[in-house]
Amino acid sequence: MRKVVVVASALTATATVVVAAALLRQWKRKKQRQWRETQKILRKFARDCATPVPKLWLVSNALVSDMKAFLASSGTITTLNMLVSYVASLPSGDEEGFYYGVNLRGTNFLILCARLGGKNKPISDLFREEIPIPSNLMAATSKELFDFVAVELGKFISEHPEGQADSAEENKLGCIVSCPVDQAVVSHETAIKWKSFSADSKVGKKLVSDFNQALEEHGVNLRVYAIVDDTVGNLAGGRYYNKESVAAVTLAMGTDAAYVEPADAALQWHGPSPKLGEMVISTQWGDFSSPHLPITIFDTCLDAESSNPGRRRFEKLISGMYLGEIVRRVLLKMAQETALFGDHVPSKLMTPYQLSSPDMAAMHQDASDDREIVGEKLTKVFGITSTSPRVREVVSEVCDIIAERGARLAGAGILGIIKKLGRIENKKSVVTVEGGLYEHYRVFRNYLNSSVWEMLGNDLSDNVVIEHSHGGSGTGALFLAASQMDMQNDDPDPDNDNDDPDSDNNDHDHDPDPDADT
Repeated sequence: MRKVVVVASALTATATVVVAAALLRQWKRKKQRQWRETQKILRKFARDCATPVPKLWLVSNALVSDMKAFLASSGTITTLNMLVSYVASLPSGDEEGFYYGVNLRGTNFLILCARLGGKNKPISDLFREEIPIPSNLMAATSKELFDFVAVELGKFISEHPEGQADSAEENKLGCIVSCPVDQAVVSHETAIKWKSFSADSKVGKKLVSDFNQALEEHGVNLRVYAIVDDTVGNLAGGRYYNKESVAAVTLAMGTDAAYVEPADAALQWHGPSPKLGEMVISTQWGDFSSPHLPITIFDTCLDAESSNPGRRRFEKLISGMYLGEIVRRVLLKMAQETALFGDHVPSKLMTPYQLSSPDMAAMHQDASDDREIVGEKLTKVFGITSTSPRVREVVSEVCDIIAERGARLAGAGILGIIKKLGRIENKKSVVTVEGGLYEHYRVFRNYLNSSVWEMLGNDLSDNVVIEHSHGGSGTGALFLAASQMDMQNDDPDPDNDNDDPDSDNNDHDHDPDPDADT
């Protein structure tokens, strides 16, 4: 009897081992199948995002076509709604003196001051202070907003009075805004569309005069002579240091590009002719769209679920606001269809805009053994506590695909502007780039630069030079203040108002705040 029991026990144990082995094989086959599906999704996504040089030139040429069409006739329908900014002149590089500037942004503003030393001398004595705008002023009148700015300016000047030392005359204040400005005729009452704040109708054609009135009432010895958007300010900074600077690009949470156009090409402009025969134009290229853009199903879904579907398509491919969100969507599909992070989909992975571009950059640029930083970010951002090295490698590859596509498309956009100006083959052109995406995301920056070199080839690659902006955020206001010295002597026509102040042409919609840096 005992022998029978022993045999039965042995058979049971054997059967258990066999079943366990079968289950293990089944589990392994399942994991292998899931891994193959993960790789399949990854490869397809990489193909859909591919940006070979011929495709990049198609994108560049499409941008050139839209730019030309917009300038040729105000009635032409294009994806671009470029803004013509009239300023008296861009800096020559000879400007000297101590200047103050203000950068008005979505929820805060930056006050800064510095000394310009003229040709071949760097900016010095640079001071800046970021001041949050109280929530009650976000929906206040422009007078209340400018009163607050003027008071803070007064405090700032008392701490940095260098520019007031010789001040028998009013000192010049440059002002840039981190949103579109239409026809910013400095010191004029031409309409300036500024919709970042829900202020009353004065934030428009009377922006400059309202600001100056607030400065005067609060005893601040400054006067605004220049108001443009921040990308135009970056271009002014580039021109101060290099006369061959013809364009500027902002690559941060939002994106835009500005460039210098011969005045006779900007037929939309009906105001006074610029003194130097050139105009600065903000392309608003975030709205650019073309069938040649490598748009995937993830981009289409992101756009459809955004607050501005069908708009800002280029921006949704290249700006810091959206890069991390595209990564999240790809990882979510893998988690749902291939159990990349286990049998249960992490709840935070289903939350839109959970992954920021700085966290994406940190994972992408992780050179540690086994991608340890990727694992830390997955835990911190999505609550994913256990991942294998190969899973973390997949996450890094997704980041790489998205960053490479965005950076190379930005490079194609830059060359589109240079091609529009006819400067690719026979002139050197300097492009200034500002923004945390370019400054802090090293791999993104390298991809952008390499795309320009690849597109131009060895023979022409030296003709386009990409430089990081000088002085950092907001300094464009200082360079503009220095270059607008003679605007008060102009004789503007106060009746010359060619804009509809109620026009919606300058909406600059984003989901979250586009003006923050990465």
